Amino acid sequence: MSQSFRDAVTRFIFLEDKPEKSDIIFLPGSPHDAHVQAAADLMLEGYAPLVLPSGLHSKQTDHFSLVPGFPSEWAWMRSLLMERGVPEEKILREDRATFTWENATLSRALTDRLHLHIRQALLCCTAHHARRALFYYQAAFPEARILVVPRPFHNITGENWYTTGEGRETVLGEVRRLGSQVLEIYDCLEEGRIPPLLHMEQDTSIYTHPEDNVQCTD
Repeated sequence: MSQSFRDAVTRFIFLEDKPEKSDIIFLPGSPHDAHVQAAADLMLEGYAPLVLPSGLHSKQTDHFSLVPGFPSEWAWMRSLLMERGVPEEKILREDRATFTWENATLSRALTDRLHLHIRQALLCCTAHHARRALFYYQAAFPEARILVVPRPFHNITGENWYTTGEGRETVLGEVRRLGSQVLEIYDCLEEGRIPPLLHMEQDTSIYTHPEDNVQCTD
């Protein structure tokens, strides 16, 4: 693999911004906890007043099985945040999403329902997931400035991803998913259609939850 090819992939996939005071921290679901710990640290340092973990389980499974006793990625991430000292009332709830596009769009549905105006957000995700996560959250929140605060998965970074089989499969797999998913979603949005992967989610009842933490007036 040539150096120029590696550099092009690295610049495309790996993103990182310096965190700034924001309205909220977005936290897409993942089977790894480093980005959850990063979100907790940012909350405790006062970078945002709210954090929104999002996730039910992976689209490849029919239930969340990573940690026994937790019904969803959201419940597990909430527990990690609270263990680190984040107050329960600062943690919003989105526990329906099964892949990144749903993490973003269902998070937007929740913030709209709670009348939260997001002007700037921090996006905590795994490092190799940064580009795809930013694509989707930026599409869901086009008016907001979104800063990416990533953490490595299995120590896969922009400096070393190409040195192991796992690193190459992980990072080049993101390139592949970006190509197929983004094209499908972009075409649908341009034509005013709901992306096919979201057809099962058209029932707006999924946007409400009896245990949402933030009170709002209609």
